[in-house]
Amino acid sequence: MSKVTFEELLDAGVHFGHLKRKWNPNMAPYIFMERNGIHIIDLYKTQAKIDEAYNAIRQLSRSGKKILFVATKKQAKQIIADEVSKVGMPYVTERWPGGMLTNFATIRKAVRKMTNIDKLMVSDSYLNLSKRERLQIQREREKLEKNLGSISDLSRLPSAIFVVDVVKEHIAVAEARKLNIPTFAIIDTNANPNLIDFPIPGNDDASKSISLIIRTMTEAIEEGLNDRKLAKDKNQDEKEMDDDETMDAGSRSFSDDDEDSKDKDSKGNAGRNKPADDASGRSKRPRRPVSKKQ
Repeated sequence: MSKVTFEELLDAGVHFGHLKRKWNPNMAPYIFMERNGIHIIDLYKTQAKIDEAYNAIRQLSRSGKKILFVATKKQAKQIIADEVSKVGMPYVTERWPGGMLTNFATIRKAVRKMTNIDKLMVSDSYLNLSKRERLQIQREREKLEKNLGSISDLSRLPSAIFVVDVVKEHIAVAEARKLNIPTFAIIDTNANPNLIDFPIPGNDDASKSISLIIRTMTEAIEEGLNDRKLAKDKNQDEKEMDDDETMDAGSRSFSDDDEDSKDKDSKGNAGRNKPADDASGRSKRPRRPVSKKQ
């Protein structure tokens, strides 16, 4: 069963593309028709691509990998911040810092700088600074938080990125392609789907369209995280069962050894107490001393 129904895509306006004069010829396979100078996207193909992206993102999150969401356009900022923060994935909603992927070491330095400022602001030395110096530190902290706050927990390169509006975020797409990072994106009729590994043809301008697709992707992430948690719990239970079986086997072997040793001891005692037999098979019994007659 599809993750998103045809009616939901239709109600959200996912099928509305750009003007015909702005179209990218590579989007021809995903265009259903043209009406009043506007291209109409084939929602059946959109539905299939959403299912494909859903399964891929679910598998990535099940493996414990991070997916970076990128959307700096006005109508997508708040949607990304609200939906993606629920599943704990990093996102960029302000200006894309050039070299964020290709020069990730420098970005990490900026993140560490923000962490050092946080430590300074709670220390006693911060109170000894002048009012002007404290104000400068606060402004620098707010600037770093605005640009890097959502990626402060990203300790390594993301395993994939999800982009809203490929034309606007072309730098992010180029950096991901250079590093062979898988890309997911909402592709409108003015974009090139060949640049994206998992393109989702749809309207990337309407907030309802963006919200529907992003919410579906976050559901895939949540489902993958739940599967990962269940797998960990299952492995833990199996490990505990194996440990219990090993302990039971050890206790059984220990008790068997005790029984064997007891049997050997009883047999040895019986052999020592039993009178020896002579050659005829009759047991030798000690003779009574015969008293001599005077």
